[in-house]
Amino acid sequence: MATQANSLANWRNLDLALGEDCLRIASYNVHRCVGRDRRCDVARVGQVIRELGCDIVGLQEVDSRSDGRHDSMQLDFLAAQTGMEAVAGHTIIRHEGSYGNALLTRRKVLAVRRHDLSYRRREPRGALEVDLDVAGETVRVIVTHLGLRPAERRYQVQQMLRLLHDIPPEQSVVVLGDINEWLPMGRPLRWLNNLLGHAPAERSFPSGLPLFALDRVWVRPRHTLLAFETHRSPCSRIASDHLPVKAIVAPAVPPASALVEHVPPQRQARSA
Repeated sequence: MATQANSLANWRNLDLALGEDCLRIASYNVHRCVGRDRRCDVARVGQVIRELGCDIVGLQEVDSRSDGRHDSMQLDFLAAQTGMEAVAGHTIIRHEGSYGNALLTRRKVLAVRRHDLSYRRREPRGALEVDLDVAGETVRVIVTHLGLRPAERRYQVQQMLRLLHDIPPEQSVVVLGDINEWLPMGRPLRWLNNLLGHAPAERSFPSGLPLFALDRVWVRPRHTLLAFETHRSPCSRIASDHLPVKAIVAPAVPPASALVEHVPPQRQARSA
């Protein structure tokens, strides 16, 4: 599967050049912190998250059980290890604990909404919707993990499209997660691309020898997406069955009408 991120800037060079007003955001299916060696190691996943250098990380398959070495729940431990605030969006409850989507962030959390995307008797799924304060502007981040069957994914994306249509068009939006769609022309991908702009695709699964671009990041406005890449490191190749993907997002430029409204009266008169 060919990458579609070639037209974007080099992550490393751009990361060094840009300031904190730009978002560094990632999506990572941590597979309950069970690595390719079949060991559950939360600290190892925390190391990968620190390697990312992102201030917002959407997580999938976060388990609330300890790994036998740490007494705290996985999400709490990852938050403490990375120095980030945790927002849970659990979608599956079991007698031994719960797991699902979550968000780690260094940005101020303004609002949290959790949406049920479960389809019939399939494994429960959901979307975690979080409003963040980024340099005084509100950015809405939606973290999700779609189902394994085509009909399931189509239903879940249709529910997400309804959520997205209710968001004011001028508001910055980031949708990220494990989409579980490996067909480039699959309807769920086409529907999201049509609404939000084309998401770049880089192979992220399986982590040992990536073949499929299952993990995606959509950004609206699309032109604010500056860089995108799969994070490959010795630790990320073993810590989970997915590699994380990460993006750099620029602040949205206000529309021209908004800029005119903020021009002092004397300057408006001179330009008339």
